[in-house]
Amino acid sequence: MSDSASKDTLEQAEFRQHCRNWLCDNTPAEPSFRLPISALEIMTEEQLTYLKDWQKSAYDAGLVGCDYPVAYGGGGRSNCQRIANEEMHRAKTPYMPNIIGLGMAAPTLLQYGQEELKKHLLPRLFSGEDIWCQGFSEPGSGSDLASVQTFAQRDGDAWIINGHKVWTSLAHFAAWMIILLRTDKTQKHGGLSYFVVPISSALDQGVSVKPLIKMTGETGFNEVLFEDLQVDDGLRLGALGHGWQVATTTLLHERDAGELVTPRSGGMKNAATHNANTANLIDLARKTQYNGKAAVEDPLLRDRIMRQLIRETALEENQRRTRVPALLEHPARLQLQNKLLRSEIAQETSALALEVAGASASLYLGDQNAPAAGQWPLAYMSSYGNTIAAGTSEVQRNILGERVLSLAKSK
Repeated sequence: MSDSASKDTLEQAEFRQHCRNWLCDNTPAEPSFRLPISALEIMTEEQLTYLKDWQKSAYDAGLVGCDYPVAYGGGGRSNCQRIANEEMHRAKTPYMPNIIGLGMAAPTLLQYGQEELKKHLLPRLFSGEDIWCQGFSEPGSGSDLASVQTFAQRDGDAWIINGHKVWTSLAHFAAWMIILLRTDKTQKHGGLSYFVVPISSALDQGVSVKPLIKMTGETGFNEVLFEDLQVDDGLRLGALGHGWQVATTTLLHERDAGELVTPRSGGMKNAATHNANTANLIDLARKTQYNGKAAVEDPLLRDRIMRQLIRETALEENQRRTRVPALLEHPARLQLQNKLLRSEIAQETSALALEVAGASASLYLGDQNAPAAGQWPLAYMSSYGNTIAAGTSEVQRNILGERVLSLAKSK
């Protein structure tokens, strides 16, 4: 029995067994095509269909939206989503494609959405029928989120939106977007409001989506342009001018959504589920020659790998602490800290893997001679997006210093 399972209540233990039984019979077969490294890099309808089918089947079995009220399409359980997530990791299932919907939109909708919106949008979000994206970043507003300029002009009971969002993962497949808009140009933070807006149904009717090709060759990012898109005031979340407070809720959940984004370690061989963790790094080191012997036998490399393993284990234990209210001395510290460390540890681990692989690290996806099918250079290049998303590492450190440790603001 795992340590987590030993602390389950009777209800949770029964639910865990239900998850295990269902996953034993229903974990999907490997696809004949390559899946991207995470949901944020889904490029083709083929990939999306496979992953949406998986999310729908897991939702129908009660493994998605577990802790949300039944009235909104949830399972009505208590602290059971973590159990479903643990068992899906254990079974090495595919990841969920609707990462932004599940990790960011759903908790924000639950807290701020009107009853009608929650009842209409949440069930389709949980099932994966509606994919969601996030409209926060803009070409001139990166780390300074409060400076966004995409403007919504009041027009009776509607709003007319004009502006430009960028780095919008999954926008090319999204039905809905959570979006931070400026509704008052005379105030900075107080001039922001938060909406949910339709995307796919508004293409060529006020919305256009253009893909951005990353250095990995993938096209998960997009830019989204709004030209006189009209949306109803009923799609606003929270009070007018309170968008910054609503966005803060979204960001806290985004920073704590790593287990939804992360591919299952050691999962399906035809998928890019080669997680940048020390288990896979050790496997690489065992198979790679380094100075005439297996890399894992080199004492300096072994020491560096063990340092990464220690950091990774500490991060996992800190993640467990977030489930114990008595250990949360500051409401945002662990989420901020874990996001910062998760992204940087993955980057450093993949960088070390490239060093272990040596010249072979230059071989990429599709090269039959590439170690681990070329997943390590993909993981390393992709890691930079994670150290930027949800606030750069520098921004995370500033927030931790100023808001958690009460240090003076940096200049």
